[in-house]
This record gives sequence, structure tokens and C-alpha cells, in this order.
Amino acid sequence: MAKMQINVNGSSRTVEAEAEASLLSVLREQLDLTGTRYGCGEGQCGACTVLIDGKARRSCLTPAAAAANKQITTIEGLAQGEHLHPLQEAFLAEGAMQCAYCTSGMIMSGVSLLNSNSNPSEAEIVRFMEGNICRCGTHPRIVAAIRRAASALKESGR
Repeated sequence: MAKMQINVNGSSRTVEAEAEASLLSVLREQLDLTGTRYGCGEGQCGACTVLIDGKARRSCLTPAAAAANKQITTIEGLAQGEHLHPLQEAFLAEGAMQCAYCTSGMIMSGVSLLNSNSNPSEAEIVRFMEGNICRCGTHPRIVAAIRRAASALKESGR
């Protein structure tokens, strides 16, 4: 076991983990941040997506040690106090979830897209979100939510 510092949702935390421990297991089991989901364990479904230095990463494939001293954001860290992130609000407004198992990963991937492209086309959204699977088939509403959030972010000047 090795001690390491990880920066999660704006707080520096000390954790102990085996060298091969995934960031997902550290987040869920040591830090009780269970919004990040275990899906396939192979990086194929996107349920475990978090932001590392603002970019979407599959936490099931990311060794915790590789995330040390980087800025990690989980779904729990998106809201600012009582105010949801615009993409979280858009998911609610568009009804972009059904069973909601994939939702946190979808939102985190969508935020990553909006961080790099503030006004993505529908085709760009679809292409970027290909790595996130929704078994319930809400993809059209997810695309609409990302478009709505992009407009909201533009209007707010963020």
C-alpha cells in the first residue's frame, strides 16, 4: 500500500492504495463518492467517467497513482453550492435519463466536451459521446441536453 495525495472536487485527500488500484475503487470505496459508477470495468461503457484536469477519463482504467496531484472532478463536484451545473439542469429539463445508471458518466463526458468545444454541432456531440452507453436509449434527449447546456453557458458568459 502506498499513500498518495489526490485532489478531488477541490479538496486534497490522502489515500492509501495498492499500486494497481483503480481510481474508481479509491473514489467509491475510500472517499465514498459513489456517483461515479462501476459499469463494465473495461472502459467501454463510460459509467465511470470523471474529469481529470478537465478532460473525460475512465476511472476504472485509470490507476489511482496516475491521478495523484491532478485535479479530479466527480459528479458530486459539479454543482456550485445549491446551483447545479448547467448540464445537470439541462438533463433534468430534457428528461435525459431513465434508469439513470449512465447519467453521471454521460454528464461528465458532456462537460468535458463543452470544456473543449463550447458550441458543438449535433454530429460533434454524437461522435464525442459514442463511448458512453445508455441501455435505456435516451441518446436523443442526451444530445438535446448538451445542446441546451451549451446555449445556457453561452448566455451566462461561462
